Amino acid sequence: MANEEKIKKEIIQRFGEAYKAFGLNKLMGHVVALLIYSPEPLSLDEISIQLDRSKGPVSQIVRRLHDRKLIRKVWAPANNRKDYYEIEPEIFENAFRNNLELIKNNTRIAKYLKVRVHDLDKGGSDILNSRIEEMELFYSLMEKSYRSFLAEWVNERNKMLLRHHPKKRK
Repeated sequence: MANEEKIKKEIIQRFGEAYKAFGLNKLMGHVVALLIYSPEPLSLDEISIQLDRSKGPVSQIVRRLHDRKLIRKVWAPANNRKDYYEIEPEIFENAFRNNLELIKNNTRIAKYLKVRVHDLDKGGSDILNSRIEEMELFYSLMEKSYRSFLAEWVNERNKMLLRHHPKKRK
């Protein structure tokens, strides 16, 4: 096996492991890695063949990745009867934004529960109130940190793009 093929296989394997560690489908990581690695957009058939997986599960995963704005459909002039896919230019930012949405949901849950628990008039509700208050504080702070990180990331990404594409400077 050539070195390039070994690297490709390792990237695909490691992304699969990383996605699994986040509680996501391992195949999602494989598809993302393949598209990151590929210099050209790939069709569903090509993705299935290169990952040695059947088309059905790959199609479902591609749809989920597209819904999460991690990959996008692109037009391929060579074959306009098939859909082709590539990574979204902001794939890492979009993945982070997806996580931010989960955090925001946890904050909403905490705020809702805080009101519900506060309305309880049972013994021991002080402990529950305290725990729900801690939950709200934790996720609110996490949200704030995520937003701060995203702002910093967008700034850094723009600087990087200017370094790599100096003609786009205004």
